[in-house]
Amino acid sequence: MSTPGLVHAIIGTAGHIDHGKTRLVAALTGVDTDRLKAEKERGISIELGFAPLRLSDGRRAGIVDVPGHERFIRHMVAGVTGMDVAILVIAADEGVMPQTREHLDVIELLQVPRGITVLTKTDLVDDEWLAMITEDVGQFLAGTSLAASPILPVSAVKGRGIADLKEALTSLVGDLPRRPFAGPARLPIDRVFAMKGFGVIVTGTLASGMLRAGDTLTIYPSERPTRIRGLQVHGEKVDAAWAGQRVAVNLSGVEVSQVARGDVLASAGSLQPGYRVTVRLQRLNREDKALQDRERIRFHAGTKETLGRLSLLDRERIEPGESALAQILLEEPVVVAKGDPFVIRTYSPARTVGGGQVIEPAAGKWKKQRPDVIAHLFALEQGSPAERLAWHLARTGLPVTPTEAANLPGFDRDSVEAVLAGSASVALLGGDGVEYLANAAQVTTLERGLRCDLDAYHRRYPLRRGMPKEELKSRLVPAWNAKAYGALLEMWKQRGLIIVDGKTVALAERKDKPPKEVVRLLAALEDWFLRDGLHPPLPKEARDWLVREGLSAESAEECLNCLVERDRLRKIGDDLLFHVQALADFRQMIVNALRDGRELTVAEARDLAKSSRRYMVPLLEWLDRERVTRRVGDKRSLW
Repeated sequence: MSTPGLVHAIIGTAGHIDHGKTRLVAALTGVDTDRLKAEKERGISIELGFAPLRLSDGRRAGIVDVPGHERFIRHMVAGVTGMDVAILVIAADEGVMPQTREHLDVIELLQVPRGITVLTKTDLVDDEWLAMITEDVGQFLAGTSLAASPILPVSAVKGRGIADLKEALTSLVGDLPRRPFAGPARLPIDRVFAMKGFGVIVTGTLASGMLRAGDTLTIYPSERPTRIRGLQVHGEKVDAAWAGQRVAVNLSGVEVSQVARGDVLASAGSLQPGYRVTVRLQRLNREDKALQDRERIRFHAGTKETLGRLSLLDRERIEPGESALAQILLEEPVVVAKGDPFVIRTYSPARTVGGGQVIEPAAGKWKKQRPDVIAHLFALEQGSPAERLAWHLARTGLPVTPTEAANLPGFDRDSVEAVLAGSASVALLGGDGVEYLANAAQVTTLERGLRCDLDAYHRRYPLRRGMPKEELKSRLVPAWNAKAYGALLEMWKQRGLIIVDGKTVALAERKDKPPKEVVRLLAALEDWFLRDGLHPPLPKEARDWLVREGLSAESAEECLNCLVERDRLRKIGDDLLFHVQALADFRQMIVNALRDGRELTVAEARDLAKSSRRYMVPLLEWLDRERVTRRVGDKRSLW
């Protein structure tokens, strides 16, 4: 099985129709990638072709053969997705042709990291012609990403130059950086089919993370769950596949009709489908016509092609060679991540006119030509992980765990750890193993609201310990989940801002103090309930007495609630209050009376306690609920 210690590479062809791409791949790999009947009959590639390539140093890479006909450019763009090395194929007998130019544009717009140019069909030209074509191609490549790459002459028919090409490819692959193995898995799907006895198979180049047999993943944009039944890399069964590998995935729980090219197989919760993306758009220099705001375009990202409209944010139109901030309003949901490259083509006739990078996937609508919006998007485009995460948190208003943050588009474990190391724009909430990340400015605003709400609550209810937790949550963060809210309270508690006492929250430094007369009456009220024991005053009697002593009806009610909240009085039954000491004494009295298997009726318990039936029935039912006693018929025994 392959390991993450190796660099896994995908090499792909590009170039004009009938310039010998498929034959070149066959000479390199021994595999004919034209598999469709129509491809065999017409002698052209229509779909993407794939083959394993053994490099000169023994390592294996995947090779993608893309169609050259302009009608199949969408397949070509899908094939370029995930390429590490591009082979620009130019036939020596024809030279640079229209699709040569467009394929090179796509290679550059999709930021293929390495490339090489190959002159094919050299067996059809003489040395003088070959020298001239080589010079022409060099001039054509000037100023492009392939300007410094070698131009290698080969003949797939004669086998000349194939060994040199393999050596050059081996060198290019050896210089590639490793793809990110940490973080969520993401596989843009470029092919879907059913295989008898296996079910649904999808293929693609694993862009990040890893896949394991048995993993449960999600198909986007439908967000349909699925499970990996099996994996193949280079036609061999494996237990795991790593970023950079060409992989075939056998899925369970889905039908062929429920998956399509352009979908993405990824870790659950790691992506968000959207109908609008914010982008940095770069126009190609060689175009001669401006693109207008609201112009209809074809949008290519990953293996997906869909129609959309261009919404320019910082100008009315974009000229050839210019760069602009824009949003693409899409007719179908797409799944992209921050930093993903894309290509746009005109609607009709279809031609490549630009591309760029995604700034904001699944974006909201931005107002046009607003300096504050432009400044923000520029910061989002160029910003640090902390700045980008702070903006995401501000937009959603919801905190995330570090694990959830690492699964956000454009983030990974390393970038989140950088945020955790210290950031003024992101606040760390919680403690005791429960941590959340929130927008620091939002937390500051919440703290002001906390002080204001609790101060007002304490002034209105000076006898209460604090505001109920749930009431405070509904005021401050009604949309947060319970764990995130608990983490927020924990942070404030550790800072000494609040006191959390059971189900209530209070400011640590309360400015309010109940009036001395209220404190006196509260003590007298408790003494009354304690003195009367098992035949206490009814709550209405207590409230009426407090009102006669000069309190308002609301304050009288608060005094009773205060004693209940402080656990000095306890409610028993529908409308009875007992002092907790009286309840403790009664409990012990009944336990002592029922020892050694003895039983008591209500009347016997009433006489024992020197109380009345009005109080005794709810008291005994309370002991039943507390599992101190058990009722059998009209008698009670110990539980």
